[in-house]
Amino acid sequence: MSNKEVKAALKSAREAIRNKEYKEALKHCKAVLKQEKNNYNAWVFIGLAAAELEQPDQAKAAYRKATEIEPNQLLAWQGLASFYEKSKQTDVQGDLADVYQKLLELYESGDKQKWYDVCNKLVELYHQEKKYLEVAETWQKLIRMKEGEGAEKAELHQLWKKMIQLLKGSTQNQDNKTAQLLLTAFEHVVNSADTVPSEEHQNLYKDFIQCLSKFSHETVRLEKACNDMMALYPTVTYPLEVLCLHFFQSGALSEEALHCFSRLLEMDASSGPGIIGFGIKCLQEKKYKEAIKSLTEGLQKTSQCPAAWHYLAEAQMKIHKHRDAVLSCNQALETLGTPEGPRLRLKNLILQLKAEALIKMAGVDAAEEAIKALEQIVDASSDPVVLALRGQAYLNKGLMDEASKVSQELLLSHPDVAESHALEGFIHYSQKNYEQAERSFLNAIERKAETAEYHKYLGLTYWFMSDETKKDKGKALTQFLKAAKLDSYLGSVFCYLGNYYRDIAGDKSRARGCYKKAFELDEADEESGEAAVDLSMELGDTDTALSILNEVTEKATTGTAKWAWLHRGLYYLRTDEPSKAVADLQAALRADPKDANCWESLGEAYLGRGSYSTALKSFRRATELNPGLVYSIYRAAAVEQILGKYENAIATYQQILEKTEDYVPALKGIMSGFECVNCFSTCTLNVSVVRK
Repeated sequence: MSNKEVKAALKSAREAIRNKEYKEALKHCKAVLKQEKNNYNAWVFIGLAAAELEQPDQAKAAYRKATEIEPNQLLAWQGLASFYEKSKQTDVQGDLADVYQKLLELYESGDKQKWYDVCNKLVELYHQEKKYLEVAETWQKLIRMKEGEGAEKAELHQLWKKMIQLLKGSTQNQDNKTAQLLLTAFEHVVNSADTVPSEEHQNLYKDFIQCLSKFSHETVRLEKACNDMMALYPTVTYPLEVLCLHFFQSGALSEEALHCFSRLLEMDASSGPGIIGFGIKCLQEKKYKEAIKSLTEGLQKTSQCPAAWHYLAEAQMKIHKHRDAVLSCNQALETLGTPEGPRLRLKNLILQLKAEALIKMAGVDAAEEAIKALEQIVDASSDPVVLALRGQAYLNKGLMDEASKVSQELLLSHPDVAESHALEGFIHYSQKNYEQAERSFLNAIERKAETAEYHKYLGLTYWFMSDETKKDKGKALTQFLKAAKLDSYLGSVFCYLGNYYRDIAGDKSRARGCYKKAFELDEADEESGEAAVDLSMELGDTDTALSILNEVTEKATTGTAKWAWLHRGLYYLRTDEPSKAVADLQAALRADPKDANCWESLGEAYLGRGSYSTALKSFRRATELNPGLVYSIYRAAAVEQILGKYENAIATYQQILEKTEDYVPALKGIMSGFECVNCFSTCTLNVSVVRK
């Protein structure tokens, strides 16, 4: 076949394709290829015809062959792109992207509009496949091309906005390079807006700052963006709120951070981040109760802030609200999710604080939960403080061997760490090895003298070591006072100070003050509450005693605070207010229905109120619970006598006298009973017994 015949065959193939006679076109092309196997146009026509005949493999191979023959010719690449675009196969996306890339290369120096069309298609393809880096890089090429052509500022602004839209929803899946391209797009958008200030520009800035806040390593950029937005929009609180949240998360509580908190509260007193910031400031200033109040209020408005929950837990730990601290730590962990990078450090701190709170709570279950928390801390095995906490958890759980093993390893590996010696001290103290415990706590204090707990336990060691160390002012008392000075919220120390002043020094007034302080710090400390009430009564200060009792009973739920109900009931009994006494003693019995003495007191209250039948039942219930309560037996007989049940009363008096011959009230009662029934002459009672 001559060249002239080849051209004629190709012309015939083109005509056949135009007429949709694709099989005829294939015949002409194959005839050409017999003569010229690398004829570019023949292969392109075969690709087109085969595609129309739904012969995808032949079409693809033909187009590929053409691109190999003439790699810089457009026709085959265009045909291959069209073939892939129409293909129903799902595995051609990568090939199509390569074709688009080649077309961009071929169009770049020629048809710019086609270049833009292909570029848009390529970006859309990458976006569908979630290849965000390729999306960003390709779109940025488009923008650079437009800039090179001298595009208007407004057009470029829209193109940067489009790039943000393409990338903004994928920040969680972006690598650092993609993130940088997104942030660059934001910077171009906020700097190229036509109208500034404006609502649209303000919203763009908000989106930019929100995006920045998702990248923990972009702190400098975030602070600059917030400050720039505040300069443009001084009445808008959003950048300040984000900046505050950034400071919370970073833990960088500088003067700048504190100024930021104050400024936000000045602008909006109800701002959640502002209130949280004030709470953190209070925590720094050791105003722990104010800190808890503000942090709690702020977190009701801005709950998804793990750092704020951690600060709240810290404040609760400072005043020894350990259960509350555990709950706050749980909230912090829940809002934190699965952290990476710097936020992983925050998770470790939260877990450590949670474990510490659980250990302070004592108990086997709390110890088990503490161990689980410690196991989640990354690199815990290299931290002596965390290891010491693990040892304490083992000790609380009763695993003495495990606790001792941790202690020995710590003393070998970290002999200069206070916690190593403190753990050893806790173990000796629990085993009542007080001399060894003393040495350990002194070693711990030598290394960390400002820890109140170490002084407290050294004081307890002296308290139980011997009467001499208990009474020695330079021993137990001195350590308790140091602990109280270092931690004025440590209620248990004030309880032991109360014990010292009451039992050793004989100073009831000072003891009462210590017990009262201990109870104010820990309302669950019934020992201190009772002691404060008893000493107030002894000192004639009934107002203080009643104030304590009233406060406890007002807060008490059914079946709780028995001691307070009982004390106040007895007070009303002494002051001849039987109806009030009945109510309080009944409340005490709801907490402990088997308290015989309480039933006896309730009987007295009913008797004082004139409720004889219920008084009788109460006295009988008291003797059922404790048959040795002679007074209750006697009072039951006396009530029976009042009710006219003389024979029953006399019989009861006789029972008492059989056991306690000289019980004068029973003797008087039995004489009175005889007089009432005029039965002296017929009584079979042994006269000798009566004389006695």
